[in-house]
Amino acid sequence: MYTKRNYGFWMTLNWSKMPFIYGTLLAVGVHLFCHFTGIDVSIPWQPVSVIGIAVAFYLGFKNNSSYDRTWEARKIWGAIVNNSRTFGAAVVTFIQSDQEEKNAAIKKELIYRHIAWLTTLRYQLRLSRQWEHTENRVKGLYIPDVSELYFDRLDSEVTHFIPEEEFERYKSKTNMAAQILLTQSVRLQQLRDENYFEDFRHMEFHALIRAFYEEQGKSERIKNFPFPRQYASVALWLSMVFCALVPFSLLDTFIEEKGLLYWIWPLFSGLITWIFFLMEKIGDYSENPFEGTYNDVPITAISRAIEIDLREMISDADIPAPMKDEHGFLM
Repeated sequence: MYTKRNYGFWMTLNWSKMPFIYGTLLAVGVHLFCHFTGIDVSIPWQPVSVIGIAVAFYLGFKNNSSYDRTWEARKIWGAIVNNSRTFGAAVVTFIQSDQEEKNAAIKKELIYRHIAWLTTLRYQLRLSRQWEHTENRVKGLYIPDVSELYFDRLDSEVTHFIPEEEFERYKSKTNMAAQILLTQSVRLQQLRDENYFEDFRHMEFHALIRAFYEEQGKSERIKNFPFPRQYASVALWLSMVFCALVPFSLLDTFIEEKGLLYWIWPLFSGLITWIFFLMEKIGDYSENPFEGTYNDVPITAISRAIEIDLREMISDADIPAPMKDEHGFLM
């Protein structure tokens, strides 16, 4: 996620410069062909402008739909934040017995396992899918696919919160995060059987576990079901058709001009091409809010904020600081 007020113009241009270059080169080719051969290949601007209006409406639909996916992902993780705080408060207040030292150990165990779930979930959400922009991932932080390196990196974080033998049990499972929640649920049942809390409080814990499963499932739905390819593909092809026609229609407008305008009109064609493809590209990079690129929902920073809140609830030691952005980007 970009945290500064605006993307810089040159940063935006560098990210999306190729359509401008290709659009300008196409227009230069059309212009030189007409100039040196005398053959008029221009077409009226009016029908091309109608196509441009249709493409603009379609791109607006695509961008709105893509934004909805990103905003839904942020709302899901906002719910995870709220429910995690509620879970932490429940752990601190519900776990009661005559042995204060044992109470503290149990509270720490439950809180730490929840943080392990958060860590595992965000790792799972950033595994690659074939429709994502894996080549644009933040270098050094995210790997392109499932591999041993994935488990190595996850191991280094998760085993700080759960025993290594527990983590080893999860590695053979298809969905590690779901299994951690299952273990948490089983442990809460054991504590109920040992009379650390009564049935009513146990049901409150179970409701929170259910909420975590629901939010995980919602996140996985966005991760595993891409923006429908027919909508994404048509937006791209319509933009290409329109932008391919732009130089021929602008030629009709500028062919009678004299002086500087006669020679620089290909830049206007490149500018129109850049604008349309910039809109298409923004929608394209908003479809997948968990793909590990610079415009993701910052689930790593959100997880760190939850960890800080929960560990402060149990007065834990060596609590990490909130994550800071790097060059305006927060992951």
